[in-house]
Amino acid sequence: MSLPRDGASDLPPDLPPGLPSDLPPDLPPRLAVIASRIAYEEKRILDELDHRRIPYHVLDPRSAVFRLDDLTAPWSTAVAREVSHHRNLTTARVLEHAGVTVVNSAAAIALCGDKLLTTLALRAAGLPVPRCMVTPTPAAALDALDGFGYPAVVKPLTGSWGRQVARLADRDAAEAVLELRAALPDPQQRVTYIQEYVDKPGRDIRGLVFGTEVVGAVYRTSTSWRTNTARDARTLPCPLTAELEGLLTATAAAIGPGVYGIDLLEDAEGRLLVNEVNHTPQFRGASEALDVDLPGRYVDYLVQQLVRN
Repeated sequence: MSLPRDGASDLPPDLPPGLPSDLPPDLPPRLAVIASRIAYEEKRILDELDHRRIPYHVLDPRSAVFRLDDLTAPWSTAVAREVSHHRNLTTARVLEHAGVTVVNSAAAIALCGDKLLTTLALRAAGLPVPRCMVTPTPAAALDALDGFGYPAVVKPLTGSWGRQVARLADRDAAEAVLELRAALPDPQQRVTYIQEYVDKPGRDIRGLVFGTEVVGAVYRTSTSWRTNTARDARTLPCPLTAELEGLLTATAAAIGPGVYGIDLLEDAEGRLLVNEVNHTPQFRGASEALDVDLPGRYVDYLVQQLVRN
């Protein structure tokens, strides 16, 4: 799908709550949408912006050029929806130096995009997480796994959708997988992040937090041990208990203000553990399962940032 350059340039008199009513009809966009592809979530966000007649500019980071000797930007706010973690992070950092408020911030993107940094931040906040260890080389992890225990899960530091994640049932499996990791060309790919295998009840929980508000949660169920929606997991509503809502709110607070998809695991005793925090959350499955206008709530949060800036 080709990217539009601008959208909703003609503001009607009946603007949504929170935007001033005396804006001229030819107002240039104050909002940038950082994206190089328009998937379901981006399309729904753009459709909601169009519906509210909020002007925006789609900024494709693949072709963006920023003059650092004359760093300015025409927008007050940007929403980072770029599929590439490194392009997302680079663009957010530069825009923030130009005075733009980015949702989510470069700091949040850097933190959530690195599983080691995420785990350290969550542990520092006293939040429950699975047991894990990290080694700079795969070889160091192999011997350490004997004391850590099997089964275990090895993950790349940066990645999503369950890619390059492997379950290590025993030492033979660990030797095979870690030998492959040792041959990877990027030194960061050889950093080995290992997590205990949590025997969850055929599902995990995805909670959505926009700002400081928990807007909903869903179960993601699958016959596979990986319950990512990208791997065809089924999505069902999950009741928002006080315990769940409190844990989601505390997790978002540990990362910083923003829009997050927070993944939780239930262990054999029913305890909730924070597994990962997604800084560019997908919500297609949640939209189908929940009676909540998720694109509308997402844009509500963006409007709050626009008004403040």
